[in-house]
Amino acid sequence: MGNQSSRISDLLLLALDNLSQEDLKRFKDKLSHSDFEGKGNIPRGRLENADRIDTKNLLMEFYSGDAAVDVTIEVFTQINLRDSAAKLREEREKEFHRSQNLELSAKGIYKKKYKEDIKKKYKLIKDMNSHFGDYMILNRRYTNLTIVDRPHQAKEREHEIMAMGWRHAEVMTERASSAVTLATLYKPDKDGQTLQVVVLLGAAGIGKTMTARKIMYDWAAGELYKKKFDYVFYINCREMNLLNEQGSVADVIFRSWLNTNAPVNHILVNPEKLLFIIDGLDELRFSFDRPKDNLCTDPWEKKPMEILLSSLFRRTVLPESYLMITTRPAALEKLGQCLECSRYAEILGFSEAEREEYFHKFFGSENQARQALRFVKANEILFTMCFVPFVCWIICTVLKQQLEKGENLTQTSKTVTGVYMLYLSSLVKPLSSNTKQHLYGNLRGLCSLAADGIWKQKILFEEEEIKKFGLDQENSLPLFLNENIFQKETDCECLYSFIHFSFQEFFAALLYVLEEDETITDSGIPKKDVKTLLENYGNSKNYLMLTVRFLFGLLNEERMKDLKEKFGCKLSPKIKANLLKWVQANQQTDLTLPCVHEGIYQSYQLELFHCVYEMHEEDFAVNALDHFTELKLNQNKFTQMDQRALSFYVKHCRSLESLCIYDCTFSLEDHEEELPRRQKWLHQKNRQDKPKHSPIYLLCQALKDPNCKLKKLEFCDCHLTAACCEDLSSILGTKQTLVELRLAGNSLGESGVKLLCEGLKHANCKLQKLGLKACEVSTACCGELSSALNTNQLLTDLDLSGNQLGALGIKLLCEGLKQPNCKLQRLVLRFCGLTGTCCGDLSTVLSTSQSLTELDLSYNFSLGDVGVQLLCQGLKHPNCKLQILGLEGCRVSSVCCSFLSSALSTSQALTVLNLWGTKLGDSGVQVMCEGLRHPNCKLQKILLGSCSLTAACCGDLSSILSTSQSLTELELADNKVVDSGVQLLCEGLKHPDCKLQKLMQYCDLTVACCGDLSSVLSTSQTLAELSVRWNNLGDSGVQLLCEGLKHPNCKLQILQLSGCHFTAACCGDLAFALSTNQTLTELILGEKTMDNSGVKQLCEGLTHPNCKLQKLGLSSVNINEDTQRELDAVKKRKPDMVIRVWKNW
Repeated sequence: MGNQSSRISDLLLLALDNLSQEDLKRFKDKLSHSDFEGKGNIPRGRLENADRIDTKNLLMEFYSGDAAVDVTIEVFTQINLRDSAAKLREEREKEFHRSQNLELSAKGIYKKKYKEDIKKKYKLIKDMNSHFGDYMILNRRYTNLTIVDRPHQAKEREHEIMAMGWRHAEVMTERASSAVTLATLYKPDKDGQTLQVVVLLGAAGIGKTMTARKIMYDWAAGELYKKKFDYVFYINCREMNLLNEQGSVADVIFRSWLNTNAPVNHILVNPEKLLFIIDGLDELRFSFDRPKDNLCTDPWEKKPMEILLSSLFRRTVLPESYLMITTRPAALEKLGQCLECSRYAEILGFSEAEREEYFHKFFGSENQARQALRFVKANEILFTMCFVPFVCWIICTVLKQQLEKGENLTQTSKTVTGVYMLYLSSLVKPLSSNTKQHLYGNLRGLCSLAADGIWKQKILFEEEEIKKFGLDQENSLPLFLNENIFQKETDCECLYSFIHFSFQEFFAALLYVLEEDETITDSGIPKKDVKTLLENYGNSKNYLMLTVRFLFGLLNEERMKDLKEKFGCKLSPKIKANLLKWVQANQQTDLTLPCVHEGIYQSYQLELFHCVYEMHEEDFAVNALDHFTELKLNQNKFTQMDQRALSFYVKHCRSLESLCIYDCTFSLEDHEEELPRRQKWLHQKNRQDKPKHSPIYLLCQALKDPNCKLKKLEFCDCHLTAACCEDLSSILGTKQTLVELRLAGNSLGESGVKLLCEGLKHANCKLQKLGLKACEVSTACCGELSSALNTNQLLTDLDLSGNQLGALGIKLLCEGLKQPNCKLQRLVLRFCGLTGTCCGDLSTVLSTSQSLTELDLSYNFSLGDVGVQLLCQGLKHPNCKLQILGLEGCRVSSVCCSFLSSALSTSQALTVLNLWGTKLGDSGVQVMCEGLRHPNCKLQKILLGSCSLTAACCGDLSSILSTSQSLTELELADNKVVDSGVQLLCEGLKHPDCKLQKLMQYCDLTVACCGDLSSVLSTSQTLAELSVRWNNLGDSGVQLLCEGLKHPNCKLQILQLSGCHFTAACCGDLAFALSTNQTLTELILGEKTMDNSGVKQLCEGLTHPNCKLQKLGLSSVNINEDTQRELDAVKKRKPDMVIRVWKNW
């Protein structure tokens, strides 16, 4: 600022010096009479005797800076000294350009120096097992990682550490089409929008920090973001946790500067040219949920570090700047609170080519790299694990040590714990008993430190904590990994961390395996309580997940033996038994994992499978999983390790009867290494002609295990293809317990269905139910299916819905259905695009088949009246055994009702007819009632919902109710029956000969019909279920219904009243009815207007000793804490009662 003021002073003096005495006098006179810039005029007395220098000083004093020049130019112009004004304006312009060039030159020097310092700082990296002072050049080790764009899933819960790194192997192999690079992260997306915030996701050990360091180095070297950013600053979140004093964004920039004073003012002039890399957001201990008025907007404003970072994230300070945030997926929910618009990219790890490149860079020696790669590739799990850079480094470190010692590379473990044990074992030479004792003490201290940090969610430790656990003694730390199991932070003196957080989790788990040492009395060592660990496991939000997985893995017999022999560990004999009891006690026999819980419970269950797999002991697995009978999994992306864990579970869960997998994907991998030698030779011989093994190969291998007793297998919307059908077909031919297979929503196609049919025709196939809904089954497949129907004597249920079979396909299918050997009882052909011409073949089947009892042709829109006519011919045949016929949504008219009526009066088997949505109208139903009245009609259930009915047909229906000896269920939902129609129906319902048990109707009803319905409730001896949902009954209507419920003759068991527009005003009547009615077992209510006072009144009835209700459903009611306590009290008094609350219906 001082330099600028001096330059302006010189300009003014030069301009005044060029004036004549007379012009100067005129200038001062005009200046004293004018008010410029709203600051008044300079007093005449001060100007009268002022010379040129005094006048200049007065201008600077009154107007300051550029304004003084503007005033001088204006006065020159007013006194007609235009040449002087022009000259001063020209000189100022020249001076401005000179100062700007000087400023740019200074900024260029600063930037150049900063880049040189950054290059120097980030050029070298310290290997995690290197000796003090040993460094390596970043570019000689760094290997590119596969990074992909991914959508933001705010509540996504990813497995930590290993499982994350193995996701989507198929994406790795197609990186050219799906991967992004660091250089493109800040380029416009497909919509032309450039997002200023990039969130780089990745599991622990996946390479986030190394990538951040690489960005810093490449920017400084001019190889990345050269024109995009003038300055890039690195913020380490670990360090931020340690800063207690307040700071500003400017201070963050000062901290990034190394050897020069940071020109912060210049830097902040163009915030759009700044990039802040915030590394390790998941390690921050504080929340970002701060009120917006607490955030800072000024980059110089001092605030606590959590406020400062929140202000950067929420764009209240330097909103034009760019951010890159690296984090584990577990922190996404926390981050989502403060990021409104950002780009999410995920580091998947190394592709196959990148893994090979890393091996060559690590070993340096071409020969060693080839040997190591050959060994790792021979064990597919190890090669898969090398997707994760940190694990790749562990494996390379171990193998390099073995190669340098001239040792043979032996087979390594297939589990995560096994790899870590191999790594740890390689650090310890054969020890004497004295040395083992010393090592055991250090190991216990190390484990205690790790566990203490895990419970406190702490990863940085101070010198005092190291001393507390006895790790400050000579040779205590260097015993592990070349004298540096801890990595001392260079920027934070006397702070220690484990070389990686997963090692902290590993050693914390080891503490629980070690036997209690009675000689140790140090109160600083955390109390070892496995029960507490396991109790907190499910609620730990991932921070205990890997610790518990390691705990299981360490209890493997071979690893326990290694711990005793190599480390001198004393192991607790009770822990394994405790884990077995915990698995058995804490799991349901039916593992239903619903989407409504958004996958949280499901992730927990998958982790349990990983835990059992980690121990990898058959006896333990069989005992632990013995009580599971059913498993349902929703919306999972199964990695190879997930599949291994799931397959291990299926193979050893001897009681498992049902496995249902919905909307899941399976990462693909070639399993050639697992094939027997003969099969492997055939695989290699034919691999160019046939696809590799399917994604579900591992699971299918487990299912074929003789001890597996699975009865039901379902893959719904799991992206299975024809390649999977070979494995499924093999199961059909070998698994004699499997009776149900459902594959809805998978693109199996012609080749896939043909493979399945081979399995169906196998003599050992015992399948009874097959579901192929929406599986791209075509006409070409129907011949094979027909052949299978003729061959398989056990298949009774076939669902082909959602497949365009065509007339020829149906004809082929019917050939098989007509065969005497075909035993099919149920055939579902919904949404198959069938026309009337198909019904001739189906009609022949009806008159021929001795087994077919159910046929569902719903939503075949072109079936037409002609099709129904043809079907009715088959229905009337004396040999027809069909009991259930579905024609829902088939767009037929009243014309077909005469054919249906004739069939109803003739058929001795038909008991259920579904005509929902067929728009038959009153006239059609009236015609059909003729058949329903016939004494030979055996129909028990008719669905007439959304059939365009009015009160006009209700007299006929009422007549049916009073005469039919078989009809027990009537569905009239979504018809304009209105009150008058219901009043007519009630006449029939009250008739002593009425046999109806279930009536469902939401038909624009009001309170006007509730008296009649109440009368039915008090009269009918058969009506057990009544649904009047979505009718405007109001409080008065519900009160009238309650009168019927209270009647001693009422036999109603189920009542549905959702959406009936009532309030708390009628809940007292409902409560009283509940305390008197002796038959009502289920009540479904749902009104936002009912409020909590209404629920509390219901609770009074529910707790009454005479209340027989077993199930209460409450939808659209916002239950508060007080009301929830009352519902809980009801549950406590009546533990068998089921109470379900839905926020929305």
